[in-house]
Amino acid sequence: QVQLVESGGGLVQPGGSLRLSCAASGSSVSRYVMGWYRQAPGKQRELVAIISSGGSTNYADSVKGRFTISRDNTGNTVYLQMNSLQPEDTAVYYCNIRHPLFPSSSYWGQGTQVTVSS
Repeated sequence: QVQLVESGGGLVQPGGSLRLSCAASGSSVSRYVMGWYRQAPGKQRELVAIISSGGSTNYADSVKGRFTISRDNTGNTVYLQMNSLQPEDTAVYYCNIRHPLFPSSSYWGQGTQVTVSS
């Protein structure tokens, strides 16, 4: 069983930066696709960014050029560097990992709140 622990959320002013981290434990997930999703109040959960085991990345259009996803050398921790944050980025951010060949093997973190406000 895999556990995901997220950290790094908080309150930031518009134009500021935050870095989210998600550490996986319980099993090696170096082959998994790792990603970040977010859910704002009253809205559906949406993809923010994903990164493959080989380092290929994909971003939502709304965050391209502002957010950067990366993973550490062990492949068990994923980061989301968020720059130039705007109020519309306010949401609960969730870490997700999934096996590329077995999509049912998917795990979610508990979520971390990001609030962008002056």
